[in-house]
Amino acid sequence: MSTNETPLTRHYWEQVVGRGTLLLEYCVVKPRPGASPRYLDGVIILDGEHKIASKAEHVSLSRHDVIVVQTKTGRAGMYLLGQALFSRELVREYFSPRSVSTVALCGRDDDVLRPIAEYFGIKVAAVDKDPRLQGW
Repeated sequence: MSTNETPLTRHYWEQVVGRGTLLLEYCVVKPRPGASPRYLDGVIILDGEHKIASKAEHVSLSRHDVIVVQTKTGRAGMYLLGQALFSRELVREYFSPRSVSTVALCGRDDDVLRPIAEYFGIKVAAVDKDPRLQGW
């Protein structure tokens, strides 16, 4: 769990989304020969109970509306946006949600990359542009 990213992810869930179950550091790919583990900074199950799920809970994403959150505290960059894109596709492929959207949560926006991200269905939520995210 990142000491910088996790508080921003929680703040986004509380102040912007305001509902659903938050899963932190959610593993979408377990380590195995030929594949490294893959973790999402957050997954929000929109129709879930308003809580942060513990790691011990088994929570299914199947047939739920979910938001995948990938977080970096710096400027939106290609690394973060790639994580957001691929994370959404991994959830879609392996967990059969009813719907899945993805958010690249960051400290500062990037005017060049934002339109490209939006073209690929990635929402960029930046602390420097959204007053709901300030003060985390």
